[in-house]
Parts: sequence; structure tokens; C-alpha cells
Amino acid sequence: MAREDIRRYSLDELEASRSRGETKTRPNAPVHPVEEDFWRDAHVVMPHGKSSVHLRVDTDVLAWFKSQGRGHLTRMNAVLRSFMDAQTRRGSGQ
Repeated sequence: MAREDIRRYSLDELEASRSRGETKTRPNAPVHPVEEDFWRDAHVVMPHGKSSVHLRVDTDVLAWFKSQGRGHLTRMNAVLRSFMDAQTRRGSGQ
């Protein structure tokens, strides 16, 4: 990214832009307060490598993910990861 493309905004400017509907943030996006403890215990997680795969999914499943907006493949991966993590925690990840 070129240096001239970097823009800085104050929190007030960002909130005003959002209230005018000028952002891509959904108006009904949930807002969750973050406690100080979160940042104290936070750590950087490096992403795993990605593999390209041809996957056939039901038409209505793909349509639903696409209807959620940009990033549908990332969300599909997140759902699969959540399922994998839950199964691993249960001890049935085989």
C-alpha cells in the first residue's frame, strides 16, 4: 500500500461516519464491550496455511452464505473450524 493511501480517523469521526451510513458496517452489527483483562491476556495467533479444495455444497447453503455479504468463503471456513474445535474438545475429533 502506498503511503499516500494511509488515512487516519478519530473515533468520533468513525462513529459519525457510521451514523450517516457511510461505512460497510451493518447497522445491526453487535457491539460487545471489551474489558481490560481481554487485552492483558490477548496474544497474536498466526494463521495456518490454506489449502485450495474443490467442495460441492448444497445450492441453498451456498446461497445463504453468499447472502451474508462479502467473505462467504471465510465464514464457511470459520464454521468448519468451529465444528472441528468442538469435536476435538469433546474428544471425538477422528
